[in-house]
Amino acid sequence: MTLWKSILAYDGTGFNGWQIQPGLPTIQGTLAQAIQHVTSETVLPQGSGRTDSGVHALGQVASFSTSIPIPASNLHRALNRALPPAIRILSLEPAQPGFHARHSSIGKTYEYRIFPARPLTRATAEVFRTDPMPEICSPMLAPYIWDCHLPLDYNALQQAAQAILGTHDFTSFAASDPDQATRKQTASEIDPAKEPIHATNIRIIHHSNWTFEPNLLTYRISGNGFLHHMVRNLVGTFVEAACGRILSDSIPHILATQNRAAAGPTAPAQGLFLIEVQYKENPGVPKAAL
Repeated sequence: MTLWKSILAYDGTGFNGWQIQPGLPTIQGTLAQAIQHVTSETVLPQGSGRTDSGVHALGQVASFSTSIPIPASNLHRALNRALPPAIRILSLEPAQPGFHARHSSIGKTYEYRIFPARPLTRATAEVFRTDPMPEICSPMLAPYIWDCHLPLDYNALQQAAQAILGTHDFTSFAASDPDQATRKQTASEIDPAKEPIHATNIRIIHHSNWTFEPNLLTYRISGNGFLHHMVRNLVGTFVEAACGRILSDSIPHILATQNRAAAGPTAPAQGLFLIEVQYKENPGVPKAAL
């Protein structure tokens, strides 16, 4: 058997998320079908995480094993030919024994993209002094961005984002995960050293920052792990602060309550991208341009 490590990019618009679901198109299910088509083997590839319906990836990692003797370059080409245009394998290589796309991961980076409302708030316009920008989000951009009609204060967005840096319990920003108990047990069996942090809602955030470009607000977050809907719930709460519905300095209090009801709404799925996954033996992975 050969254990493979693959890095994928995909447009999640037409898929019901990563995880295989009977009768529904999913990334995991489509990749499994491509592997079966090429190798005639029934394989369920394991991803670094389960992106939700409509969420995209530029650096998802998947691992799977096959028994067919085939060079990596040939398998790589054959799988991309068998996959639909919305999914592409960026790289494929034999993995070290014991490698698992999810359990071997030590960190991830996500981005969330917003098309900001027009006109910009006075504070945001003064910060960037931008040239006139289009007021309508292009339909070519709409599937990959939140077309947000709320006037956002960039300084408030940034202040809110900085408040989650470090180690915190992110219960207030976690959706209910029906598979959490099973995944905790599996993670503990595979790597007991990870159990103390991944069996709780405590996560370490290394980077949390907004950037502004013409027609685009981008939020980038890196950490040792993320809870179900955590990034989208953070963005939804930051937007609430940026439009004045909550105070931008209220994030520490929301974290302390450990209550999902204290935080803001969940941001739309189409603005979220899994950018990269980190592993001990490979600190970064290639990025794809969408």
